[in-house]
Amino acid sequence: MGEVRFERQYRTSYSEGYTIIEDDGRLGKIDLHYTPTAVYATMIVEREMEEDDILDLIEKADDDIVLTADVQRSDFVVSVYQGKDLGTYSDEYFEDEEEYEEGDDEE
Repeated sequence: MGEVRFERQYRTSYSEGYTIIEDDGRLGKIDLHYTPTAVYATMIVEREMEEDDILDLIEKADDDIVLTADVQRSDFVVSVYQGKDLGTYSDEYFEDEEEYEEGDDEE
């Protein structure tokens, strides 16, 4: 595994989301949710990885993000998924789609 860093995408009172970057490319995402007793995470990696590399990535997230937060925790629970990014959709996307479809009706 190359050099890994986490780029924050959002932060709320009880959660954070990061893009995982390896060298200069996107490796995946991690969403963290803080509770009074534990930190729960959902990690999505966008390529096949050996279990040892996954464990190293979890440890890095723990060291770089979780342990530096001002949150006491008794456990760090991580669910890991492997998949690919199919896109990001927002209200703006759907509004553009509706305008496009309305334009088709006029023809």
